[in-house]
Amino acid sequence: MTEITDFGLVITAVAGVFALAVLSNKLSERFAVPAPAIFLLAAALAGRLFTHLGNELSIRDVERLAVVALIAILFDGGMRVGWRRFRASLVPIASLGVLGTFATAGLMTLAARYLFGFGWTSAGILGAALAPTDPAVMFSVLGKREIGGRTGTILEGESGVNDPVGIALMIGMLELATHADATFWVVVREFAVEMAVGLAIGVAGAFLVIQAIRRIDLPNPALYPLRTLAAAGVVYGVAAIAHGSGFLAVFVAGIIVGAADLPEKGDVERFHTSLASLAEIVVFVALGLTVNRVPLGDTSVWLDALLLSALLAFVARPLVVAPLLWPTRLRRGERLFVMWSGLKGAVPILLAAFALLEHVDGAERIYGIVFVLVTFSVFVQGATIPFAAGRLGIPMSSRGGNP
Repeated sequence: MTEITDFGLVITAVAGVFALAVLSNKLSERFAVPAPAIFLLAAALAGRLFTHLGNELSIRDVERLAVVALIAILFDGGMRVGWRRFRASLVPIASLGVLGTFATAGLMTLAARYLFGFGWTSAGILGAALAPTDPAVMFSVLGKREIGGRTGTILEGESGVNDPVGIALMIGMLELATHADATFWVVVREFAVEMAVGLAIGVAGAFLVIQAIRRIDLPNPALYPLRTLAAAGVVYGVAAIAHGSGFLAVFVAGIIVGAADLPEKGDVERFHTSLASLAEIVVFVALGLTVNRVPLGDTSVWLDALLLSALLAFVARPLVVAPLLWPTRLRRGERLFVMWSGLKGAVPILLAAFALLEHVDGAERIYGIVFVLVTFSVFVQGATIPFAAGRLGIPMSSRGGNP
């Protein structure tokens, strides 16, 4: 009976962690600290106090958990944004999601090369890891609040688009780092193929899903949310097998499916929002448990990460966002709010984990820098979003209607 007792202890511990994580959402509302920050900090402390927890979880396990979590988060995010809101802000979302990601990666690559002594390839990998914002954090911070104007849609849409762009860029950079005969053309080709295939499969998959839902009735209404969940997984898998961006495919499919008039739509949306919240908890807990792989005793990692955080928030992000938003009809306060709200989270850590798995030079240092930078972004920038909205004149209220 030892196996049953031991496994019962594991179930109790995991269920207790999830219960505390759910209750932490109330704490995050009271103290204006994003829920992902609480998950990350609690898991990091647990990983330091009970080192066997982190040792049981490999980087590959974390990578796979993050991928599954992002499928749920991006599909739900796409459904929440919807085609109508997305279309109204298509130009700023596309420019920030694509051009902004490349520009941010380029600026951070230059900073890593000339200010922190990285080689060109390692600097490019670090720049690619730091370029995308994070949907788990953005949807967590913005999803509980109604934001006046288009800024909320732009930020949510950007975080959904720039993750596939950043991942495709990172895959190309890793090809460049691990193959002696590779050239920068590999990065360009990888990006073009992933985006084109992912977009095509996302659109085609969404229309097939919509037709299947409308034509095939299920005997139990409780099965409708499970059907869309299975569809999201199939869309991701087909795109990945076809060497496309599965994340882009899932996000696009979510946007199109979310705009369709489907049976039991309210229940389906509530299910996916709850599932995305659970996925957010899982991915940040898993990432926090990897704290033992971060060289916290190396002060240069901390210093580099904090300096890069300042450069990213106060120099790179404004330099990139300002010209891209110039043609958009936004007030000055709205532009500044978008500049400040480029939050980092699970995706940059996932990209740094790719570098660890490929054993590229300096991967441990890159992972440590990204981990510390993400912690800074989630805690400092994430916690100041409501304050920044108030100072910049951005109307923001809770979904329940309370200011």
